[in-house]
Amino acid sequence: MVRHKNNGEDGIPVRKIKPAVIPVIQEQATVTKRVVDTGKVKISKHVREYEELVDVPHFQDEVRIERVAVNQFVDAPPKVRTEGNITIIPVLEERYVVEKRLFVTEELHVVNERKETHTPHTVKVLKEEVEVKRMSPTEIRARENAYRAKQPH
Repeated sequence: MVRHKNNGEDGIPVRKIKPAVIPVIQEQATVTKRVVDTGKVKISKHVREYEELVDVPHFQDEVRIERVAVNQFVDAPPKVRTEGNITIIPVLEERYVVEKRLFVTEELHVVNERKETHTPHTVKVLKEEVEVKRMSPTEIRARENAYRAKQPH
């Protein structure tokens, strides 16, 4: 607004100027989204049966008994003992001499041996195979149209 310094006493009218109005414009963006079908996926699963050779280990423990002559006098009965994979069991008998004493006549050596054999067997096993195929929108429409054509009206 522009004003003169005098307040109108000298006879000059005071002139008032209207202020200019400048509109301020603001744009607003509106974002929306929509679902667009770009294709589908077809998944197929097949079970295939085939034979596979498997080697199954078979363990068999065999016990062999060996008689070992000792022929020795002892004061007390010896205990059963183990040395490695051999279990030793003393066999006693009483013998008369001028005095009665224990005499070890023999020991039984029980040998434990493990033998491994392999017996291959053929067994049937199942395996699933999956196929994934992407379908374009054109293929989808063609399938849908073919399906609708088959339906009774």
